[in-house]
Amino acid sequence: MTYCVGLLLDQGLVMAADTRTNAGVDNLGRFKKLHTWSKPGERVFVLLTAGNLAITQAVVSILSEGTAAGKRKGGALNLFSAKTMFQAARVVGRAIRDVKKIDGEAISASGDSFSASFIFGGQIGKEPPRLFQIYGAGNFIEATADTPFFQIGEH
Repeated sequence: MTYCVGLLLDQGLVMAADTRTNAGVDNLGRFKKLHTWSKPGERVFVLLTAGNLAITQAVVSILSEGTAAGKRKGGALNLFSAKTMFQAARVVGRAIRDVKKIDGEAISASGDSFSASFIFGGQIGKEPPRLFQIYGAGNFIEATADTPFFQIGEH
């Protein structure tokens, strides 16, 4: 049971997530669901996660390993090499699809669904802050003046 919310304001972003996980009556735990990556003065990213914890942790690990590796010549785009927030959101979507490609069939075979959702926000350089809701398929929508917030998890 998770609840996350991201708000796009005139002067920035507000992102919040709980830490409660409930996998049954006697199986309660606390896990971080708000993750950050930054290069001070250059870029900052925040990812909120809800859904299957193994899936969301795998996505976070892929993103973290990508930023640690840096961009090699001919290498894949990562959060630190993306030139725009749109490109960064595509990096997150690709990580989700990579996890689904590796684990999706096994998850389905066990009777579970590939269930994960994400709120991703941040800023690169002088670009205004942007906010995205990213679905389990890796596709996403962007917050607008009409709908400047997203919520995922238990509503």
